Amino acid sequence: MRLDKYLKISRLIKRRTVAKELADQGRVDINGQPGKASSNVAVGDTLTLHFGQKPMTVRILLLKEVVKKEEAASLYEVVNEQAAEK
Repeated sequence: MRLDKYLKISRLIKRRTVAKELADQGRVDINGQPGKASSNVAVGDTLTLHFGQKPMTVRILLLKEVVKKEEAASLYEVVNEQAAEK
């Protein structure tokens, strides 16, 4: 599945166009390597999203084409989320 589509389906990012822009700016890493919107992701991959001062790392648990809002969080697990404040 494409990175931008996964980010939208999992609701980590609300819109696919925003996910595409974020990935193309180099602010999403796949297994430690910069990812592009068209990069393929698989179960077990680790994604690091850089939201300003707040990087968030998640591990992909499931890939689905369609998912309900309530089930979206079951597609990934948060591995590491650093708070902006310390």
